[in-house]
Amino acid sequence: MIGPLINSAAVVIGGIAGTVAGPHIPERLKNVLPLCCGLISISIGTVMCNKVQALPPVALALLMGTSVGEILYLEKRLGSAIGWIQRQSKRLQAGRQAAPLPEEFLLKFVTVLVLFSVSGMGIFGSMHEGMTGDPEILVAKAVLDLVTAAIFATELGLAVTGIAIPQMLIQSMLYFSAFLLLPLITPAMKADFSACGGIIMIATGLRICGIKIFPIVNMLPALLIIMPLSALWSQFFG
Repeated sequence: MIGPLINSAAVVIGGIAGTVAGPHIPERLKNVLPLCCGLISISIGTVMCNKVQALPPVALALLMGTSVGEILYLEKRLGSAIGWIQRQSKRLQAGRQAAPLPEEFLLKFVTVLVLFSVSGMGIFGSMHEGMTGDPEILVAKAVLDLVTAAIFATELGLAVTGIAIPQMLIQSMLYFSAFLLLPLITPAMKADFSACGGIIMIATGLRICGIKIFPIVNMLPALLIIMPLSALWSQFFG
């Protein structure tokens, strides 16, 4: 389980480095580097989309999954949970009522949380290493996350390092469950899963760049739906 360990360590190191170096980094650099990371996320997502085997199940999974996420208010609930945890932490530290966190902080934190913990690259990379033992995808993601964590930590502080915990839990779970899923997964299912995750990564990149605020968390149920839909599509339509 090399990949999840390296990836989580990169987030912690990047978060600490960004928090310490934040006051010394020019504001113009803080503004432009997230745009570069957004473009990198879009580029990775585009490469993953090229692996698609059948587009209809991918499109249907995204439509169905996003509808489920919107109905359940997944992103709003996640933002509320993060805000509550942050307020409780500040209250314990200051011994007084903590002011609500700015909406912009929550928006950026949720974006980074999704980018690090539940991106298509991270999910696919964890499953890929569990099936093949090759951590290359997660190691590549770790390099990107190291820089991204440092950039966002200049604004969000040490809160970024805490993202390593859910990231490690999710990637480890996927890594260990991959062996159980391996007999059920076909190359076509894996390809469509990668494409579905790639589209979500493109949406994440556009959100980081401030081009369009996609409801990324609400789109994530699509990753649970895509493999069964891909299998059904292959069975009935070849």
